[in-house]
Amino acid sequence: MHSFSEADLEPVCNQLAKKDPAIKRILQQYGYPPLWTRKPSFETLIHIILEQQVSLASAKAALVKLKEKLGLVTAARLLPLTDAELRACYFSRQKTGYARCLANAVCAKQLSIGKLRHCSDKEVREALTAIKGIGNWTVDVFLMMALHRRDLFPVGDIALVNSIRHEKAWPHATKEEILALAENWRPNRTVAAYIFWHAYLRRKNISY
Repeated sequence: MHSFSEADLEPVCNQLAKKDPAIKRILQQYGYPPLWTRKPSFETLIHIILEQQVSLASAKAALVKLKEKLGLVTAARLLPLTDAELRACYFSRQKTGYARCLANAVCAKQLSIGKLRHCSDKEVREALTAIKGIGNWTVDVFLMMALHRRDLFPVGDIALVNSIRHEKAWPHATKEEILALAENWRPNRTVAAYIFWHAYLRRKNISY
């Protein structure tokens, strides 16, 4: 389990900038990325599920609605909600199902989210992908932002891929080519992804 902290972020960014001119240019233009941090909690996993294939703003709006409804977002509080109540919180039919699967796993003690911080990346991935609606992208974001694991690279993330294509002036790069490129950033691919996400959000003027 290799994690990083606030103290590591800038030194690692500087190391990556020495190896990659595009990263150096991003840091000069936009500064260092924030250390995106989320609690390793049920609410965080629901938030990441809501972020699947929609804008950050849409997912945040749904989470805010859910928090208004429940107060504290826990598995035990979410399970009794009807489909109509979740729909009123902007949950799609599909994500309603995913949220219920996650809540059921937590309530049945098939999944202990608190214990995941003590697990390897592989163990976290196995535990979470066993639940319907949680795929590799969701696990990657959880590992990167909730557990701050050092060497993740979610090539399924559209914003990340588009940012790399833009910053590298490589508009038609395939995901396979980008994955190969990312090998140059090991063992700090998470921080490299943070940098390219940061560039994307600043360039698009998207608040986070």
